[in-house]
Amino acid sequence: MTELLLSAGRGPAECAWALARLLSRLEGEATRRGLRTDRVETVAGDRAGTYRSVLVRITGAGAEGFAAGWTGTLCWQAPSPYRTGHGRKNWYVTARTCRTDVLVTPFDEADVEFVPCRTGGPGGQHRNKASTAVRATHRPSGRTVVVDTERHLHLNRRIAVELLRQRIAADDEAARRAGVDARWRIHDELVRGDPVRVERP
Repeated sequence: MTELLLSAGRGPAECAWALARLLSRLEGEATRRGLRTDRVETVAGDRAGTYRSVLVRITGAGAEGFAAGWTGTLCWQAPSPYRTGHGRKNWYVTARTCRTDVLVTPFDEADVEFVPCRTGGPGGQHRNKASTAVRATHRPSGRTVVVDTERHLHLNRRIAVELLRQRIAADDEAARRAGVDARWRIHDELVRGDPVRVERP
């Protein structure tokens, strides 16, 4: 499975029209190759039947190679359907692979390594001489916390596990948001520096 984001960027209405034509061609070509396509997300253009951007999920054997063939700057060559007599016939769309399925980091307390330690500060002789603080490391992610808020090791261990669980969940959410932000950055740009694949009606 792979996902392809097609975007008309800030181009004129004809680019959104070209995106709809290219999308139909992509879906038809994918079907002929035995691949399945699903429109995961669409942003409609100003005119009926047009798109500013479309996120397409492609599944099946050879999906990544197929998507790679559609990646880059795509040029649809046709007269403008909206402005008769307009001289321009090249309408550009960008296509980029992207990931929206951010993996959730599994959390199992068995993956947490605990090391008792001492910490200084107020708390008297018990705190300064007994190893009641704990350094906890979640091995799969490498996240580490040190907890010394309680006078008993087992309470600090419990707090450390909960802190690690919360921080790993926050990291996963940040990664998910970064993926969404990246998709919208691609939507807003129209890059013509890539090799251009030319499509004609």
